[in-house]
Amino acid sequence: MRRTIALFAAFGMACALPNVSFAQAGEGVESSENIAAVLADSRRDEDRARDVYRHPAETLAFFQVEPGMAVVDYMPSSGWYTRVLVPYLGSEGHYIGLNPKVAPDATGFMASLRNYSEKLPAQVEEWVGDDGTEITGVNLGSVPESLDGTVDRFLIFREMHNILRNNWLQPTLVEARKLLKDDGLIGVVQHRAKEDAPASYTDGNKGYLRQKDVIALFEAHGFDLVNSSEINANPKDPANHVNGVWMLPPGLGGATDETRPALEQIGESDRMTLLFRKRP
Repeated sequence: MRRTIALFAAFGMACALPNVSFAQAGEGVESSENIAAVLADSRRDEDRARDVYRHPAETLAFFQVEPGMAVVDYMPSSGWYTRVLVPYLGSEGHYIGLNPKVAPDATGFMASLRNYSEKLPAQVEEWVGDDGTEITGVNLGSVPESLDGTVDRFLIFREMHNILRNNWLQPTLVEARKLLKDDGLIGVVQHRAKEDAPASYTDGNKGYLRQKDVIALFEAHGFDLVNSSEINANPKDPANHVNGVWMLPPGLGGATDETRPALEQIGESDRMTLLFRKRP
C-alpha cells in the first residue's frame, strides 16, 4: 500500500495555501489538508521550486479536483503533476495517464510513450510509492471502452501547443468527450500569447497560444467555457521569445550568459487557466 503521507507541522508561510473554495465546506477543509500534505512531502523536494509558478493547490482547487475522483492527466511526461495527483486522489481515486497514439515507426520521445499501460504503474510506484490509488496508462487509439463515462476531470497541463502542432486535437477532444461523465470538466493550463500575436507565432511551434483561440477550439469540439483564472498568470513574460517558451525557466533553451539573468528574472511563462464543461 502506498504509505500515508503525514501532515507537516512546519509547512510554513512559504508554502501556505490561499483561500480556496470547494463544493462543500467540510470537503474543502479536508481537501486543503490533503493537498498541503502532498505538496510538503519529501518526495517532491526537487519539484517544489516550480510551485511558485505552477500553483498546484490553487489550480486543482479551481479545477474542482477532489480526492477519490477519476482523473485523466494528458501526457504526464516526467511526472511533475503525477507526483501531486496520485497521492492527492488517494486510495479511492483513479489516476489515468493518457498519451497520444504512437506510430509504429516512432523514435525518440514518442517511442518512449509506447506500451504505456505496462510502463506507467511501475513508474508511478517508483515516484510516489503505493497507497492503493488505481493507476491506468493508455494511448489514444487503444483506450478500453470500460473507461467511457467514468472520468470526473480531464486535465491538460502545458500541452495544448503540442496537441495543436501535431494534429492531435480532434482525436484528443473526441476521446475526452467519451471518457468524461455527463458533468465532467476539462481543466487546461497553457502558455499564453498576447492577444495580438500573429498566426505565425501561435501555431504551436513557439509554445504560446492565444487564449481566445484555445476557447474557440474547445467550443468547436463540444465544450463550454465554465470559468477562467489568472492563477498562473505572469505579467513579466513578454511572450515574444525568438526560440519560444523554451527560452524561459526551467529549460532556458538558447539562453546565453548575457540573456540568462533577464530570463531567470521573468520566471516561467504567462499562462491561461481555463475550465470547460462537456456540452450535452
